[in-house]
Amino acid sequence: MSVVTEKRLKDRSGSKCEISGSDENLVLYIVAPKTEATPENCILITKSLKDQIENPETTFANDWRGLSDSMWNENLPVQIVSWRMHARLKNMDMLEMMYLDEDALEWAKATGEADDDEGKIVHKDSNGNTLLDGDSVVLIKDLDVKGATFTAKRGAAVHNIKLVWDDATLIEGRVEGQHIFILTQYVKKTK
Repeated sequence: MSVVTEKRLKDRSGSKCEISGSDENLVLYIVAPKTEATPENCILITKSLKDQIENPETTFANDWRGLSDSMWNENLPVQIVSWRMHARLKNMDMLEMMYLDEDALEWAKATGEADDDEGKIVHKDSNGNTLLDGDSVVLIKDLDVKGATFTAKRGAAVHNIKLVWDDATLIEGRVEGQHIFILTQYVKKTK
């Protein structure tokens, strides 16, 4: 890593993550497919967010709340990462608000983050919101739980859900201490 590049990135960002604003565990991230560590190709980011960029299956949407600010950053590499993460998180309203010129958009799309995955299983709640592993939901109706002696009540919160990878209509979660499967049509994602 270039010491000069790191210093310029710290000066540019005020020694804070250019996505989250955190000042802890900062690392330099070269925005693919660029390979040269220059300020025009890099951002300063927390190690946790960098790891999530590089390992999409570990992406935790709540860690990316800073995207609504970083997408307006004047530095192109920050805009590119913001665009890619909005695409990964399916924040289509935010993507539609962003403007990238043709070259920048080509750079943003270079990793295939926004490609449509035909046949990909997408879990949606009763309002059509995309559900991700780790989300929290609320039941929208009373549900009889098969094989249990209770009814899952309307309004019950289910935290840290798991998606059933081969069935877009099912999620897993804990209600009243019991691990159950829930139909996505009976849940509403909470913010």
